[in-house]
Amino acid sequence: MTPEKMAAIHQSAFTHQRPWSASEFRDLLASDLVWSVNSGDYCFALGRTVAGETEVLTIATDSAKQRRGLAKSCLKSFLTESSARETQTVYLEVDAKNIGAIALYSGFGFRETGRRQGYYRHPNGVPSDAVIMAL
Repeated sequence: MTPEKMAAIHQSAFTHQRPWSASEFRDLLASDLVWSVNSGDYCFALGRTVAGETEVLTIATDSAKQRRGLAKSCLKSFLTESSARETQTVYLEVDAKNIGAIALYSGFGFRETGRRQGYYRHPNGVPSDAVIMAL
């Protein structure tokens, strides 16, 4: 998937936070440590693996294609690729208000390990915690 396509999906999916640009995706993908998987043309996950640990940098599904199992399929592929990269632990952070994403991650066995208080700012200015999860 191209950085331009990733940016378009990210913009569609992240309406309450600043979406990432194509140049940001391009810069991330230039690193040997960063990799991606996708579920068709409408969902992708981006990760970084270092010393046996993988971080989910972002996972995004085009808003017009949400609730169809694409994120679940994509996360499954992501975890398979993480395992192939000899990952012992996968980390991610998610907005505490994103109940659907937290349910998705919990369904794969992720558990909350910490919080970043007021990490996210919503358009109305209200802060929200980042929930740190690990598998």
